[in-house]
Amino acid sequence: MKIGVPKEIKCNENRVALVPAGVEALVAAGHSVCVESGAGLGSGFSDAQYSAVGAHIAADADSVWTAAELIVKVKEPIRSEWSRIRSGQTLFTYFHFAANHELTQAHLDSGATCIAYETVQLPSGELPLLTPMSEVAGRMAVQEGAKYLEKQYGGRGVLLGGVPGVAAAHVVVLGGGVVGSHAAKMAAGLGARVTILDISLERLRYLSEVFSANVQTLFSNRHNLLEQIATADLVIGGVLIPGATAPRLIRRDDLKIMREGAVIVDVAVDQGGCVETTHPTTHQDPVYIVDGVVHYAVANMPGGVPRTSTLALTNATLPYLKQLANKGWQQALRDNTSLRQGLNIVDGKICYRAVANTFDLPCSTPETFL
Repeated sequence: MKIGVPKEIKCNENRVALVPAGVEALVAAGHSVCVESGAGLGSGFSDAQYSAVGAHIAADADSVWTAAELIVKVKEPIRSEWSRIRSGQTLFTYFHFAANHELTQAHLDSGATCIAYETVQLPSGELPLLTPMSEVAGRMAVQEGAKYLEKQYGGRGVLLGGVPGVAAAHVVVLGGGVVGSHAAKMAAGLGARVTILDISLERLRYLSEVFSANVQTLFSNRHNLLEQIATADLVIGGVLIPGATAPRLIRRDDLKIMREGAVIVDVAVDQGGCVETTHPTTHQDPVYIVDGVVHYAVANMPGGVPRTSTLALTNATLPYLKQLANKGWQQALRDNTSLRQGLNIVDGKICYRAVANTFDLPCSTPETFL
């Protein structure tokens, strides 16, 4: 199969979908891989490294998109890339369709087959291709939140871990999943007082057992949420409904009870955000202030640490990419029910229920096309 790896062109996105080791494995399996020149530079991989393992280096993006039957990316194609997508082509990347109607419609119109990393789901409920980036984003949320708590950025001027004789910061984590647990781990390790809110008592019991005494767990309801954000220095939004828009847990009026200079890091912004006042930002211009509260809402947070993120992502995606390349998307999805959950759009039709419900559109079952 002809596989294409275009350079990511979303603002400040330095990740690449495939590292040289992945190219080597695909070439060894009999596939051809076309990599756009410079695609790996942001993650520390040169064209020469790709060439050395058998990749063809294309001079521009058009050459990659034209040649490839299967396009593998990191982020969703942005507007300038939509015209390059052709009917019958397979795209394998993060899409987050539910957060963007225009993006969804463009891919419906393209006639392409769109398999989304974020909805590939194991029988256990785990999202194996979202997990590594959620781990990165959860840890980064604390790192960025600590920075923007500094006074020069509009924050309260609070050190996350405090010092002897001065209280540590209060960090509130919304959601006890992968993002939330990794955020809590980092914040607790820095000495902050951490509160995790979640609606699953089973998950809260687990987190209570594994974390240290400076991490408290609370059942997530409206009363508890308002009580916690009123004293929070840093709020991290890590809630997720697979493939669907994130629930809005913090409303505009709720900001009035928060401390001036408190920071919100909304990791859920890729899926629309869990804060009403959230809108996507970039690494170049990451924050804005509403009612005295600093909002950090970068829509591709892991892109800020591309070397780590690219390696972690490829570790997870390569086994699935090999199945798609070796068998073709239809047979691969017949054989792998987890990968089948990733099918969001095919031949102008939506195949993922949460996306269809978001836009009140009809939904076909993946089996219809298999």
